[in-house]
Amino acid sequence: MTEKINTLYNQWLPTSAKEVKERAWDELDVILFSGDAYVDHPAFGAAVIGRILEKNGLKVAIVPQPNWRDDLRDFKKLGQPKLFFGITAGNMDSMVNHYTANRRLRHEDAYTPGGQHGFRPDKPTIVYSQILKKLYPDTPILIGGIEASLRRLTHYDYWEDQLKPSILCDSNADMLVYGMGEKPLLEIVRLLKKGVPFSSLTNIPQTSFLMGKEEQYATKKQWQSQELFSHEDCLSDKKKFASNFRYIEMESNAMMAKKLIQEYEDKQIIVNPPFLVMNEKEMDEVYDLPYTRLPHPRYKNKTIPAFEMIKFSVNMHRGCFGGCSFCTISAHQGKFIANRSEKSILKEVEYITKMPDFKGYLTDLGGPSANMYQMKGIFESICNTCRRPSCIHPDVCPNLNTNHKAMLDIYKKVDRIPGVKKSFIGSGIRYDLILHQTKDPEINKTNREYAVELIKNHVSGRLKVAPEHTSDEVLKMMRKPSFKLFYELKALFDEINKKEGTKQQLIPYFISSHPGSHSADMADLAVKTKELDFKLEQVQDFTPTPMTVATVIYYSGYHPYTLKKVYTAKTKKEKLSQRKFLFWYKKEYRDAIKKELIKMGKKDLLPKLFG
Repeated sequence: MTEKINTLYNQWLPTSAKEVKERAWDELDVILFSGDAYVDHPAFGAAVIGRILEKNGLKVAIVPQPNWRDDLRDFKKLGQPKLFFGITAGNMDSMVNHYTANRRLRHEDAYTPGGQHGFRPDKPTIVYSQILKKLYPDTPILIGGIEASLRRLTHYDYWEDQLKPSILCDSNADMLVYGMGEKPLLEIVRLLKKGVPFSSLTNIPQTSFLMGKEEQYATKKQWQSQELFSHEDCLSDKKKFASNFRYIEMESNAMMAKKLIQEYEDKQIIVNPPFLVMNEKEMDEVYDLPYTRLPHPRYKNKTIPAFEMIKFSVNMHRGCFGGCSFCTISAHQGKFIANRSEKSILKEVEYITKMPDFKGYLTDLGGPSANMYQMKGIFESICNTCRRPSCIHPDVCPNLNTNHKAMLDIYKKVDRIPGVKKSFIGSGIRYDLILHQTKDPEINKTNREYAVELIKNHVSGRLKVAPEHTSDEVLKMMRKPSFKLFYELKALFDEINKKEGTKQQLIPYFISSHPGSHSADMADLAVKTKELDFKLEQVQDFTPTPMTVATVIYYSGYHPYTLKKVYTAKTKKEKLSQRKFLFWYKKEYRDAIKKELIKMGKKDLLPKLFG
């Protein structure tokens, strides 16, 4: 019986002293601390990092959701690692995870067994790092994941309503890996194995660290530098904070990026340029690691909601070149697409079909934006010098290959795999890519075939898309296409459904209180969506998150690229004024909407909304 248990636990990375002992390890090389429960699946960052370290011959363990309120036994139970501690807050920013757009505490945490709240602190990256630094002051601490990544420089904290310095300053960590961390991590491990001191690792791409202003450090000669306004400058002048972001965004998404330098008190924050995007072979190596694809047995029969959502899904690529002003994907994953091979994707699908509780339905074949797989510049030399934050706004770049054929082929091959009854596309679809007319009639024809295939065979009754707004001025601020394109999509969607005899729904997402949006714009949204016979469900108030254009505008009042003033709804009254228009069909909002329309001089909209 003991032998069977040992075999079972050895399929997962160890999470306790007992499991480490069962492997006959006397010492660990790396100990990872995560704000999420440990799910050994390629969609969970801590599992990916742990498996990569394991593949490179390191003895690694994971401490998921350590208790930071007691005597800190979870931080002591595995002792001191030989190389470093690694910390991630988890797959999701902890503050978004914990609070609504109105700063109200959420009651559930999808990354915790049973969906229970309270198993991680606010900003676990800071809390865990400070604890470990006190317990083991001589052991290097490496922080990463989306929470750390988006806070690598001066940023606005919506929940504290103030500017904060780089998370390196508050956490006392020794180094930050930003973005998708596999390549910098492998380089760190390679140099540490050679005996290079951790403190000397200052020329690794995609890392950030603190240095004294006059302190010398190793760097790469080919890297040019971009000086940013200091943290203190940003505190005293909001326009300087806004001005910084233009350079931060450009250098985060450039193939030939500059090193960023920002002063903070008597130190300077160094952010090295990112690695080039992972190639197909490198991506396959990450996804082909021996994941169990299951939560650790320590959770017994408890359900982890986030795992239930993705356990029968397959991620085909990373990155997004949409550049939406409210989205953090390109800030973390980059705008260039990293693709897996078709072989690797099909292999994972075959593995899923053999899982005991698989019923034949794949919930997603996608990525950050489902239909960007294999898309890149036709001439890479043009991309090398490109500084555009988006490849599709204000127009689709003529150098972008928008051919959907690779996805079309994979969808059809997946559906032919024995055991697959249906494969759905659960990730968001960029319909501006599908509807874009290129100069190549064959590509246009293929993209039309993709639309038919998607709507006919890969929608589970509802196709969710994100026009986000109806006002072209607001959409420009969002870096989204004109709402006219949504009418084209709806016409195509209705045409295909009619032809196929199906009654599927098109479900649009909308945002209220986004920078640039006024109550009059929301009134226009209400009228237009009513005319389309929508009673909106998928809506949200704009939530400012670090490292987005929209958040910079929200805090500073200035657009970082023009430095012109932009209105943003901020007060509870202003936000409610906008939000209620999303629910014009609810009786409780009718009188308030009527008064608002009359006050705005939009009395002509009353019969359009209420008949």
